[in-house]
Amino acid sequence: MVSATVVRGTAMATALVSLLAVPAHAVSGAGKPGAAAIDARGAAKAAAEAGALPAPDVTGVWNVLRTAQRQGAPGAIARLDDRGSVHWAAVGVADRRARRAISNADRFRIGSVTKVFSAVVLLQLADEKKLRLDAPVNRYLPGLLPDDRITVRHVLSHRSGLYDYTNDMFARTVPGFEAVRGKVFTYRQLVNRSLSKPRTTGPGGAYSYSNTNFVVAGMLIEKLTGHSVRTEYQNRIIKPLKLADTFYVHPGKKIPGRHTRGYLTPDAAGAALVDATEQTVSWAQSAGAVISSTRDLNTFLSALLGGRLTSKAQLAQMQRWVPAGGTQAYGLGLRRRDLSCGVSVYGHTGAVQGYYTYAFASKDGKRALSALANASNNGALHNTMLTTLESAFCGKQAKKSGRTATPVESARGHRSGKPAGR
Repeated sequence: MVSATVVRGTAMATALVSLLAVPAHAVSGAGKPGAAAIDARGAAKAAAEAGALPAPDVTGVWNVLRTAQRQGAPGAIARLDDRGSVHWAAVGVADRRARRAISNADRFRIGSVTKVFSAVVLLQLADEKKLRLDAPVNRYLPGLLPDDRITVRHVLSHRSGLYDYTNDMFARTVPGFEAVRGKVFTYRQLVNRSLSKPRTTGPGGAYSYSNTNFVVAGMLIEKLTGHSVRTEYQNRIIKPLKLADTFYVHPGKKIPGRHTRGYLTPDAAGAALVDATEQTVSWAQSAGAVISSTRDLNTFLSALLGGRLTSKAQLAQMQRWVPAGGTQAYGLGLRRRDLSCGVSVYGHTGAVQGYYTYAFASKDGKRALSALANASNNGALHNTMLTTLESAFCGKQAKKSGRTATPVESARGHRSGKPAGR
C-alpha cells in the first residue's frame, strides 16, 4: 500500500494526518528511505551513491514554508514523493482577496523549470539524429547568431555569451512587468533585444545565465520539428507521462482550472503586492512559460532522471556539469545543487512574476520535491525556499551541519530575486 501524509499549517497549529491512499499517478516503488540518522557528510554521500538517502524531515519542510509565509509569501506548498510515500505541506492562501487556502492541487507558473522541458525535447531530437549538440546553432537557424562558433551545447549550458535581454526588460520590477504582461513577442524579437548588447563571454566560455539561450532553444525545436513548442511538449512529455496539470498556453493569459494566484513584490520596501497571475509570459516562452503542479513536476523529474525520457547517452550529456557558482553546477538545461549532507539533487528553480518554484530530485529520480511560494522578487523568501531541499534530502541531520546555502541568483545575475524565469 502506498502511504501519504499531509502537513497543513495555520498560525495556531499544525495538523499531521495519515492517509490510506494517494492518487493513482503518485510515484510507486518498493523500499524505505534509508540512513535515518547520518551524521557525517561523507557517510551521507556514500549512502546516496548507493541508492539510500537520509530520511526526509517532512516537518522541517513545513517549517520552511511557514518561514516563507512570514517573509511575505501569501502561501507556500510542497510535495515530496519518496519511493511510494507521498507527503504534502501547505500554508497560507492561494488568493489574498478570496482567502482560499493554497493546496498542492493548485496549478502555477513554473518559470525556468520550463527550461528542462525544452532541453528534453532537444535531447530527444538528438536521439533521433535530427540534431547534433556540438553543431553550430546557425546550421539549423542560418544567420540567426553573429558567431558560427556558438553551438547547441553552448546554448543549453548557458555558455553562449548571449546577453540576457531580461536584464533591461525588468530593470524596474513592476513597471517592467506591466509593460510586457499583455504583449506578444516573436522569438526573433527577443533574440534581437539580446543581440543589441555585447556578448558576455566567448562561445564555450564560463557559465553566464541568460534567458536568450532558451528562446533560441525554442526556435530550434520549432525549426527541426515543424511544430510549435506547445505541440512538442504535449506529444513528447505531457501525454506520455499523463501530466494532467501541465500546460503551455502562450499567448493566452489565464491559468486553466484550479490555480494559485501569484503576487509580485515591488522594489519599494513596504509597497503593496501586485497580482501578476494573468499575463502572456511572452517575454519568456520556451524559457519560462509552462504551467504545472507539484505532482506533475515530481512525475516529470522522476521520469527524466529515471531514464524514461531520453536515451542513457543523452541523459549523460545533460549531466556534463560546468561550475555555476557556489554549490551549484549546470548541465544541459539541468541544474545540480550540492547540499550540506553531501547529497546532490537535480532539477531547476523557476522565477516568474508572482511565483517562485524549486523542483529537484535525487540522482535516480526516486525521491523528488517540488515547492512553490506564490510571491516573487523577494530575495529572503527565495533563499528560505532553498532550504526545503535540505529538509527533504538531508533530513534532520542538515541542522547539524552549520553550512549555509548559496543565495539564489536573481534574473539579472544579482541576489535580489528579480523575476525572469530563473
